[in-house]
Amino acid sequence: MALKLIDLSQEIFQGMSVFPMHQNTFIMTNMTHEDNMKRTGSKTLGFSARNLLISEHGGTHCDAVWEYKPSGATIDKMPLNYFWGSAICIDLTHIPANRYITPKDLEQAVKKSGLTIEKGDIVLLYTGHYDRNFGTDKWQTTYSGLNMEAAEWLAKQGVVNIGVDAPAIDHPDDVDFSGHYICGKYDITNTENLCNLDKVVNKRFIYIGLPLKIRDGSGSPIRAVALVEE
Repeated sequence: MALKLIDLSQEIFQGMSVFPMHQNTFIMTNMTHEDNMKRTGSKTLGFSARNLLISEHGGTHCDAVWEYKPSGATIDKMPLNYFWGSAICIDLTHIPANRYITPKDLEQAVKKSGLTIEKGDIVLLYTGHYDRNFGTDKWQTTYSGLNMEAAEWLAKQGVVNIGVDAPAIDHPDDVDFSGHYICGKYDITNTENLCNLDKVVNKRFIYIGLPLKIRDGSGSPIRAVALVEE
């Protein structure tokens, strides 16, 4: 069986768009090749490195339950099977940004995919927001999101990780952050700022989006990928 690796991760760079409540990303030069050669006395090569100042929720990332539930697990204590395993991606690109995603929308999208949600699955929601609005003023403000009932519908199917190609699984108008609330209620995670979901929509595949092992972390940037049969 031949497998193809598809990158589902956004680039990390200074000036990248970050959810308004989180730290902006800064990248600083720690040492140039020339400075390092002077420091070490080497005449053959120098080492160069940069420093990152980045939120645990910067770029493509996953959340620890602790972020939205004080009694929940931090990222270093969460089960790794929440971050990799069998996954499906469903098509929700027809839902306008001014409307919430409902259980009916999810049911219809799963049926259209020809797939089923199994207990322990990771489910990615292809909204098309990245394709339409990444890099524009609409990126942080104009996208759809799960209503409370839709998020709970996924949790009750046994989903352990809800991913989306938008800044959040919640609708930007939702001050109750319904998707995160349900993730806390069921002690599951969510993954945000994915991309390239058009390449895996209506497919079952192996998803990998492992967090850094940050002690007491509220979340972690990840390199999310999909392993898809060719």
